[in-house]
Amino acid sequence: MKRHLIGWMILVAASSAVTAQENRDIRVRAGLGAQVRPDYYGADKTVVTSLFDIDIARGDNLFKFEAPDDHLAIAVINKDGLSIGPAANIASSRKDSDVGAPLGKVKTTIEAGAFAQYQWGESIRLRAEVLKGIGGHKGLVGALGADKVWRDGDRYVFSVGPRLLVSDGRYQRAYFGVTPVAAVATGLPAYRPGGGIHGAALASGLSYQFSPRIGAFGFARYERLLGDAARSPVVREFGSRNQYSAGVGLNYSFTVKR
Repeated sequence: MKRHLIGWMILVAASSAVTAQENRDIRVRAGLGAQVRPDYYGADKTVVTSLFDIDIARGDNLFKFEAPDDHLAIAVINKDGLSIGPAANIASSRKDSDVGAPLGKVKTTIEAGAFAQYQWGESIRLRAEVLKGIGGHKGLVGALGADKVWRDGDRYVFSVGPRLLVSDGRYQRAYFGVTPVAAVATGLPAYRPGGGIHGAALASGLSYQFSPRIGAFGFARYERLLGDAARSPVVREFGSRNQYSAGVGLNYSFTVKR
């Protein structure tokens, strides 16, 4: 919920600044729905939470393609299909009560870093990002991804593509490690994972407009934990290497005249 609200505020502020410079109408598409996602990273149970989506376009431009698992990003460089700029995310906390064992809390983490992506025509997008945890897990986490996109203007957009997820040892120890103290308390073996590839995923998204005003959107994502993350006693005893999430909602489009 915090991530969605912060993202909303930053996007609105950024679009207002651009609008003031170019003095053009702004089209907004705002969506609300529900999603199921893992209770915590590595969990074998899911929870139902709210789902928000917002897209902004200037004038008659199409809404830009965004994959359902993109983090908040603002392009500072945007030329010839190449976009580069800052990126951010808020990673949820994990409490002992979530796992059902005294493994130690991972606090809510603000992640900040950068992204780069290349849009090859309208059908292929390549994207990479790296984020640093501020508080919480305090680690580095990154992703490499590609998406195949089918679209008919703004009437419908469908995408699907693979992801490769990497992180450093500090990130993996926060979510998948077992300290000597936690080992004594839980009976699990002490475990100190290193960095590297920790997962691979497949993500798909769809948006469809029933009319110029009303539309629907949805997504589905499957992730498989790999490497040290998959071998973690935390995952094997209390969680799952398979991580599923999906959501669906309705959106409404309107124009802000300038």
